[in-house]
Amino acid sequence: MPSNKNALTRIVLLDKLLSDRYHAYSIQDMTDYLERELPQYGQEGGVTKRCVEKDIEYLEYKFPILIEFERYSVDAHSATTDRVYRKRCIRYADPTFSIFKGKLTDDEKGLLTTALSTLGSFEGLDGFGWLDDLSRRLGLEERQPTILMSKNLIENRTLMAESFSAIQARSVINLKYKLFNTSDVREVKISPYILKEYNRRWYIIGAAYDTGRILNFALDRIISIKVLPGYDFALPPEDLSERFEDIIGVSYYEGADVYKIIFWVSDKSAPYVETKPLHGSQIIIRGEREETIRSQYNVPLGGAIFSIECIENYELIRELCSFGGELKVLAPEPIVDSVKKRVKSLYEVYDF
Repeated sequence: MPSNKNALTRIVLLDKLLSDRYHAYSIQDMTDYLERELPQYGQEGGVTKRCVEKDIEYLEYKFPILIEFERYSVDAHSATTDRVYRKRCIRYADPTFSIFKGKLTDDEKGLLTTALSTLGSFEGLDGFGWLDDLSRRLGLEERQPTILMSKNLIENRTLMAESFSAIQARSVINLKYKLFNTSDVREVKISPYILKEYNRRWYIIGAAYDTGRILNFALDRIISIKVLPGYDFALPPEDLSERFEDIIGVSYYEGADVYKIIFWVSDKSAPYVETKPLHGSQIIIRGEREETIRSQYNVPLGGAIFSIECIENYELIRELCSFGGELKVLAPEPIVDSVKKRVKSLYEVYDF
C-alpha cells in the first residue's frame, strides 16, 4: 500500500471512478476529483498527477487481488478551447468489478425489490433486460409489479432505456431527431435530466450543452441517442422540478409570467373538471368571490367558476380549447386572446 496517510481514502475514491461504466476518466480527471473530494474527509495537502499514477500502478501490480485495467480513448470537449480532442482514459476491464462491494441487508433487499418491480412495470420496453439480471445477481425474490404502464407509448422503445440510463449516469448525450413541422433531421448535445410523460407521449428534458437552455424532445421524434463520455455533464438547475409545477405539459418558457387564469365550466363538465383538475393549482371559486366574477364578466348561466395559476404555452391553450363550448376563459386578457385566436383558426378550417 502506498505510504501516504491519505492512501486508503484515495483508493476508495479511485475505485468509484474506475468502476464507473458511464463516464470516461483520464488520470488528470481523477487527480482533479481527488483534489475536490479529499478535503471533505479532513485530508488536506493536495494530490498530484504522479501520485494518482502511482496509486493506479499499485492497484495493477501490487494489490493482493488481481486487477485488470482497460486503457482506451474517447472524444472529449475542451471548455477552454471549445475543441474536440482524443482523451486517454482508464477503468477496470471487468464492468462488474469493484474492490469495495458491500452486502445488502434484508431491509435494503426489500426496498430494492419493490423499486425494481415498479421500474419493471415498463412492460415490454426493450433495453430494460438488465433489471432481471440485476435482480438475479442481488438474489432478490420476484414480486408482482405495483404499477402497470402502457407498452405502446413510444414507437422505438429502446430509447426509453437509453434515456433512463443516460440520466442515471449523468452522461452528456447526442440526440439525432426529426423536427415536427418538417422532415429535416437535426442533432443536439444535451445534459439529460428527467423523463416526463404528457398526453401518452414521453419526453426527455435536459440542458443544451452549448447554451444551457432547458429543452424537451419527444422520444417518438428521436432517431438515435449516443452517449458522449468525454463531455462534462451540467448539473440541473435547483428549481427544475418547481418549473414544471407552473405549466401544463412540457413546454417551459424561461422568464414567462405566471397567470392567474379564471374560467367558467358548464354544469355538464364542471364535475369532471373538479375531480380531474386541469392543473395542480386549480381551485373552485364560490361565495362572494364567485358573485363578483359573475357580475364583472359575461358569464353564462349556471356552471362553476375555477382558477389555475400557470404559464401560457401550447399545451395550456389546447387544454382550454378541448372543452369546446363547455368552458369559457374569463381572464386574463392575454389568455382570452390566445383562446380566441385558436377558436378563430378552427372556425376558418371548417369554412363557416
